[in-house]
Amino acid sequence: MLAAMYRRLLKALHTLGAIGFMGSLAAILVLAANTAVEPTASFAAVRNGIALINKWLLTPSLLLVLVSGLLAIAATNAYKDAGWAWMKALLGVVTFEGTLLTIVGTGRKAAEQATAAAAGQPDAMTQVTDLLRTEWGAAWMMLGLGLVNIVLAIWRPRFTRRREAAPDAASS
Repeated sequence: MLAAMYRRLLKALHTLGAIGFMGSLAAILVLAANTAVEPTASFAAVRNGIALINKWLLTPSLLLVLVSGLLAIAATNAYKDAGWAWMKALLGVVTFEGTLLTIVGTGRKAAEQATAAAAGQPDAMTQVTDLLRTEWGAAWMMLGLGLVNIVLAIWRPRFTRRREAAPDAASS
């Protein structure tokens, strides 16, 4: 009974983390799409807001999804042999790395450069534009990987190897 409660807790934490992860990506995309890219204090404020979403919502949610998913695999014997669970784990690690490198890191740098541009540094906006392109593409890619993980969790396809039929001894 305690093991079943533990598995339910892990599933609830995993689901909450996925909601936070996908919601924070959606918020980042909405803010990025509706903010004019110009060297103003309001643009710098939005970029700093996105950096805060990355720090306080996106990263913790992603960690919660990854850790609870790996613990769920360890706690549930059926998941240990399920190819879909291991595919989700692999995609989770890729999503974790991609998010930290491209979205969180880029968002922090973009916030710093936007603040510098608003303060009057002329070269800062050139760097911001390049960073935003990277962040935008990565956010859509991570959102897509998150959706693939959700589909795998719902669909639970069987990933098995095909076994070739053994030659029939009577037909030789």
